Amino acid sequence: PLLTTGAAGLIKNYGTEEQKNKYMYKMFAGEWGGTMCLTEPGAGSDVGALKTTAKKLPDARYSITGTKIFISGGDHDLCENIVHPVLARIEGDEPGTKGISIFIVPKYRVNDDGSLGEFNDVRTGNIEHKMGIKGSATCTLNFGDDGKCIGELLGKERAGMAIMFLMMNGARLEVGIQALGVATAAYEHAVAYAKERIQGVALWDMKNPDAKPVPIIQHPDIKRTLLWMKAHVEGIRVLLYYTAYCFDMADIAETKIDKGKWNGLAELLIPICKAYSSDKAMQVCSKAIDVYGGYGYCSEYPVEQYMRDCKITTIYEGTNAIQALDLVGRKLAQRRGEFMMSLYSEVYSVITRSKGFEDLTVPCNYLEEALKAFSDLTTHFYRLSRGASFLIPVLNASPYLELFGDVAVGSLLMQAATIANEKLNAIYTENDAKGSKAKQRALIHANKDVAFYNGKIAAAKFFALNVLPTVKARCEAIKVGDRTPIEMAEELFTI
Repeated sequence: PLLTTGAAGLIKNYGTEEQKNKYMYKMFAGEWGGTMCLTEPGAGSDVGALKTTAKKLPDARYSITGTKIFISGGDHDLCENIVHPVLARIEGDEPGTKGISIFIVPKYRVNDDGSLGEFNDVRTGNIEHKMGIKGSATCTLNFGDDGKCIGELLGKERAGMAIMFLMMNGARLEVGIQALGVATAAYEHAVAYAKERIQGVALWDMKNPDAKPVPIIQHPDIKRTLLWMKAHVEGIRVLLYYTAYCFDMADIAETKIDKGKWNGLAELLIPICKAYSSDKAMQVCSKAIDVYGGYGYCSEYPVEQYMRDCKITTIYEGTNAIQALDLVGRKLAQRRGEFMMSLYSEVYSVITRSKGFEDLTVPCNYLEEALKAFSDLTTHFYRLSRGASFLIPVLNASPYLELFGDVAVGSLLMQAATIANEKLNAIYTENDAKGSKAKQRALIHANKDVAFYNGKIAAAKFFALNVLPTVKARCEAIKVGDRTPIEMAEELFTI
């Protein structure tokens, strides 16, 4: 993925040999940095409304003029040059996204022999004062204030959005990974704190005047909170891994049909990876603060920073609402729903395999019920999209994406629990613990693998028995077709 995403990846896939030699190798080597320059003050998520322009010069290069905001790593002195892929409209090209091209714009021009030339009129206009990720050099960049900013066309004219989406898909997966990383840290700190923090006696010992306070991890509500966190952290991790696996399978596919199937699954899951992962990561971070109590709200402890740092993942690379609109408005209908059918097939195969284990039968029933309810809602959306009620799917895009994520994560957790059961059976056989609950419980304390695999089963069962039963009711609520938000006048939003 590192070779196909990022500014260097764009040049690798769309640049000329001259551009590759000029920029790519030093970027891959880490000698030069790279950014992604899409967003503008007036355009925001409406990229087609950008005002940055490119004027063709006699030598086939372009004079670039405009402003980009929220540019991560936009300007710093950690490397000797920074290469900016910049979306701009060539003078005279049509408005909207169809008229957008993309240009390679270095901070310092590069001479024919590879040495650095003069400053390329790329200036820092402002440093963003952010809620979190304060270690990231995020800034406003002004291109061509003095009319001396030169860019090279990357790929073909008016192909800017198609080229940028190569990077965007990878970036959206990586944002999910970023959210996962922060949520994992928050969860691990919360577990460690809960094991150390002594407060309150055990509930079953409350009437004992001699009872001593216990670590808060022994309190039922704390255990439930930590298990909720564990299930979601592990769930979004496997979701992200599975999506990366789909991309890998597409790359090595030997037939056009297989390549289409795996690419389709990956495309379908990318909005979930970005939006569901970051939304749930925020909740994990919030619950970590709850575990710490008042200390969690104080900067002396790490979890308040995790929550601030995590919030950006719900916003950049396309806000989560935009991911939901992309899912409902574009992805579901691709190839007439063929990719959704592939996903259903994958989930049903998990259900069939998992039902072979007695302790997973009931959780699997809830997964199956959730999948059916979600499938019915998807079909309902398709019918609505072809009639007068086409706004209902749009209105409910975000809750639909969350439902999608719950079903996908529930399935992948169940798959992990099935594998864990198979591993445990082998370990129990080796240790003469088959059929003996007492010996199996003892092994949890003595064998880290046994504890690990039992944790996987616990996370899957908890998710299936506490989250998946809500899927059907949430699907039915959407089917009611409430139009209140659409019909409300702006004046009604006063309080």
